[in-house]
This record gives sequence, structure tokens and C-alpha cells, in this order.
Amino acid sequence: MDTRKLISTPFTSSSTADDVLRGVDLTGVRAIVTGASSGLGTETARALAAAGAEVTLAVRNTTAGDVAAEMIERSTGSIRPRVVRLDLADRASVTRFVEAWGGPLHLLINNAGVVTGGLERTQEGWELQFATHHLGHFALATGLHHAMARGAADRDGARIVSVSSTAHMRSGIDFDDLHFERRGYDPQIAYARSKTANSLFAVEATRLWASDGIVANAVNPGGIATGLQRNFTPEQKASLDAAEAAGVFTYKTVEQGAATSIVAAVAPEFAHSGGHYLDDAQEAYTVPDDADLAQHPHGVKEWALDPATAERLWNVSTGLLRG
Repeated sequence: MDTRKLISTPFTSSSTADDVLRGVDLTGVRAIVTGASSGLGTETARALAAAGAEVTLAVRNTTAGDVAAEMIERSTGSIRPRVVRLDLADRASVTRFVEAWGGPLHLLINNAGVVTGGLERTQEGWELQFATHHLGHFALATGLHHAMARGAADRDGARIVSVSSTAHMRSGIDFDDLHFERRGYDPQIAYARSKTANSLFAVEATRLWASDGIVANAVNPGGIATGLQRNFTPEQKASLDAAEAAGVFTYKTVEQGAATSIVAAVAPEFAHSGGHYLDDAQEAYTVPDDADLAQHPHGVKEWALDPATAERLWNVSTGLLRG
């Protein structure tokens, strides 16, 4: 059992992104935030831009992205973020984004999310939530690896932030049926698997890329009311309400939700330490895979940090993207 002391920071569940960035100068830092046209992504991008970072909003809807960029420029007085189209469920879109990127990259915030009410697939037949949250971000990160290595060399390190969720506690990875081809579809289990995958990505990316100066960490932003819930079925809404009533989470503002992403992106405590799962701006404690979510709302299950599973998922993902 890992008995090391967990990494802590001065911030709490009520801290905001601006609190974390107070006194931090990100001039010269180049950052990409996926899903930055609304909600958590917009706030994360705004906070980084306000601290001086050169931010690219990687978004599926560029019209909404332009609105977000204008708001960020107007509210911060900073340089207007770039808006570039990126559809994480479309491999060609990811390839175009990667090929168009020039120069170093210092921060990659894999934030974009989608929730489906029923089974949806990509053109490859991949389940949409897993394809978007994990495979799309995996392709983006691996495609930008060299740019991040350049960024790490000129600023003493580069970081990836992988936005996960408490939902990861509902399910590990089912390698025998990644895309629900054999079992009945449950959108909540599909979402949970994809969020577990986000954490496992951080584990293996750090193992493979720490020697290049790149570390990755997963974060749980907490319960935030955003557009992500717009496609919830009545059953999904009821489940969310039940989880809130059970004390699994309490709603945060979007500014508070973005704080943990910003901690992973800029806090010195995580400058050279990756493969962790953060909750409420701290490294979360690990719980067994059979632990009850209601009793451990701020924990992370072993299956989301297991090195062997992380390596296997990386290899499987590589194979899928090459296929």
C-alpha cells in the first residue's frame, strides 16, 4: 500500500481559479483548453488569460468559441484567445488541429465533455462518451507530445490536466466491451468508464513522458451546473439529485470548479509530480474498488490509478487509433 504523504496545497473547495492564480505571472505560457466555449472550460481559459497566458480555445462550435473569446478579452483586458475548431470525436479534426499547431506548448487542459442520454457512436463505431473524453484527448495529447516537450525544455516543465469526475467511482474499464457491443447500454456507466480512463491517462502519460519534462494529473472539478447536463434523461437527473441528497457532492460555482484544474496547471506542488487525482485542490486519498461512493465522495478508486491498467489502456488506445 502507498503510505506516502498526499500532496496538499493552500487551497480549498471554496477557492476560485483567480485565488489560485493570485500573484502568478503566466506571460509566455502557451495553453490549450478543450471545450472552452462554455462553462468550466471558459472559466479555466479566462483565468489563464487573465494571468497572462496565450490561450487557444479548442472548440467544436467556433461561433460559441468566438463569443467566449470576446468575453475573455473584454473582461480581462488580455490578448484575445485564439479559437480553433476541434471535434474530439472526429479523428480527422484532431489530426488537423495537431498539424496546424506551431511552436511549443506548455499547458494542455483536456476539459471538453459530453453526456449522452442513449447510445451514440462515432463513424468508427466507438461509443461517443469514451471516444470524446478519452480517445479524442488521447490522440490530441500524443499528437502534441513533441510540442509539449519543446515547451517543457524552455520553461522547466509542461503539464497536462485531465478533467475526470467523481463518476469514475461507478466503473472501471471493461476491456472486453469498451464500446458496449455486447452488453446493454447504460449512459452513466459509459460516462464513468470514460472518466476512469481520464485518470488512467494521467498515470501512464506521466510514466512515459516525465523524462521529457511533461507531467499529467487528473482532476475532479466537483458538482457544477453547466451545459453538460442538458442531455440528461429523467433517470440521469434523478440519479444526480439522489447523489446530491446523499452528500456525494454539493454544487460549486464554475469559478470554484475551475480552481482544481488551475491548481494542477500552475501550483508548484505539481510542477514535477504527475499521475495523481486531485479533488478540492488537493491530491485525493485512494479507496478500494468496492468502496461506497457516498462514504468517500472525495476519494479515488484504485482502478483509476492502477499502473498496469493504465499501461494496458494506453496500448489499446494506440491500437484503436492506428486501426
